[in-house]
Amino acid sequence: MPRFDGIATAATVHANLGTAALVEHAIANGEGRLARHGPLVVETGRHTGRSPRDKYIVRDAETADTIWWGNVNRAMSEEHFAALKADFLTALAGKETLYVADLFGGSQADYRVNVRVINELAWHNLFIRTLLVRPTAVELEGFAPEWTIIDLPSFRANPSRHGCRSETVIAVSFAEKTVLIGGTQYAGEMKKSVFGILNYLLPAQGVMPMHCSANVGPDGRTAVFFGLSGTGKTTLSADASRTLIGDDEHGWSDTAVFNFEGGCYAKMIRLSAEGEPEIYATTRMFGTVLENVVMDDATRELDFDDASLAENSRGAYPIEYIPNCSTENLGPVPSNVVMLTADAFGVLPPIARLTPEQAMYHFLSGYTAKVAGTEIGVTEPEATFSTCFGAAFMPRHPSVYGNLLKERIARGGVQCWLLNTGWTGGKYGVGKRMPIKATRALLNAALDGKMDEVEFRKDPNFGFDVPVSVPALAEAGIDQTLLDPRATWADKDQYDLAAQKLVQLFVDNFAEFEAHVDEGVRQAAPQVA
Repeated sequence: MPRFDGIATAATVHANLGTAALVEHAIANGEGRLARHGPLVVETGRHTGRSPRDKYIVRDAETADTIWWGNVNRAMSEEHFAALKADFLTALAGKETLYVADLFGGSQADYRVNVRVINELAWHNLFIRTLLVRPTAVELEGFAPEWTIIDLPSFRANPSRHGCRSETVIAVSFAEKTVLIGGTQYAGEMKKSVFGILNYLLPAQGVMPMHCSANVGPDGRTAVFFGLSGTGKTTLSADASRTLIGDDEHGWSDTAVFNFEGGCYAKMIRLSAEGEPEIYATTRMFGTVLENVVMDDATRELDFDDASLAENSRGAYPIEYIPNCSTENLGPVPSNVVMLTADAFGVLPPIARLTPEQAMYHFLSGYTAKVAGTEIGVTEPEATFSTCFGAAFMPRHPSVYGNLLKERIARGGVQCWLLNTGWTGGKYGVGKRMPIKATRALLNAALDGKMDEVEFRKDPNFGFDVPVSVPALAEAGIDQTLLDPRATWADKDQYDLAAQKLVQLFVDNFAEFEAHVDEGVRQAAPQVA
């Protein structure tokens, strides 16, 4: 049987096809359809998001003492992985067609990994070619893969044979430098697997891997934005007045902030030309891949408000589709670190200045809040803590990343901010969402250095500095009262109760990290009255 890259397969192998060719193959294979203005529209079936409970890391001599084992990082035995890999290779041998892409994970040459991705679907190959960094023709000639990702949605895992819990499996072996993905058509598993690889490798080289967006101002100063889904990470970084480095995954080395990727993966649900014009424009470009976006069969027009296929509808597009993006996918080391939260309790101020110790505390906490659901009896916001603003992708203990961040903040004199894009004037259902005009005015004032000129007060619950007044708010026609969340509540006693509840949630969540941080970080915790 013929062999490709040491793999026995009778398949016709299409290696490193360009965008147009992959779109043609996807349509010919019945994998997707073209929308009116050119993007490829696909459906991912029952998996419309990641499957974190089906993700495993092989526990071996290398990883036994270096992985943060638990609910996030589940262990798979070497024997189970060997059986899984053997069955993947058998499946590959029987394929008629395969698509292969050779790509880089990381834009800074000293810290990137060479990844070979093998797919059975053309649109998956187009997706990962869009999301990772594409080598030049010269770089492809000498390309030597370090890691291999095999993604077969048609594969069905056997829990008893493979040591997993269902027919879906994402298994990572750091010893064999192999990722096996089966039983899911959700393409985001591939990109997050590369993120996980870099999150494991880079700390050993002194590089801080980050789940964040990043951009550079006209003054050449870089800002990074940490935040969980729905906090504004992509929206706030796609600012026409600043140069975009990337929207999701970055590394912080001694010399640069560099994008791990060559594309963006944005939420499409309820997207509008008015609210997010730069991202909306990508949905009218050839080469964009739209997942689970509803399209009219006759007119091929898109309906971004229709969530019947998925609430988590997504768009993948090359980063150069966003105007004013960095040509090299990197920028100077950060001058500002912004941690985003959407506080549905209505307790946190719209902006606060953090010390390095407070920054590490809030980084390890990774707080945001979900709004009350539609289930009967559920009326309160729900706090969500995801350490390092990306616990699902962090193979090492969170303190590894937290200490790296603290060291780099202290070394570079970086200014840190907590930006609340959530609720004001009351909790969700009582108050209202923070005006985007106010958020942008406060953010711009912080990034432009204008906060150096204003007076601050200590927040009585969290201890961080909150501006008393900011001229940029007045210029935007916004009342300065917004800066004091307690003052925006009609019932001050209810605010105090909500604040103490949120403080206690922070304290309870941080208990597992206390033994891994120094006294300064422990003292940065909010105080329970």
